Amino acid sequence: MRQFLTQWLILTVAAAVMVVLLPGMTTVGEPPILGIAVFSLFMALINASVKPVMQLVSLPITILTFGIFYLVVNWLCMRLASWFALSLFGVGVYVHGFLWATIGSIIMAIVSGIVGSIIGD
Repeated sequence: MRQFLTQWLILTVAAAVMVVLLPGMTTVGEPPILGIAVFSLFMALINASVKPVMQLVSLPITILTFGIFYLVVNWLCMRLASWFALSLFGVGVYVHGFLWATIGSIIMAIVSGIVGSIIGD
């Protein structure tokens, strides 16, 4: 449980940086950190449960496309987290397209790595 909460905190910081840097990401909710935290919660849940299955199922396509299809998997996970957060709680982060989700997932990966190494995850 502690590891999941740490991952949620790391993803919240990464999502906040992503939203600040990218104009294609819009927070919904007041205060904006609430939307970011709910979005990050669903990202953590999806990363822990659905994403490994999606990666395994899409492995042949990912190999054929030399890893580029992995961007589609990241986009789907980000859109799914956004949809869950906005549908269930009315707050979250709205992703304005595939390109923004791709750039956002790259930013989140970099920031998550940096924050995770600082925290000691």
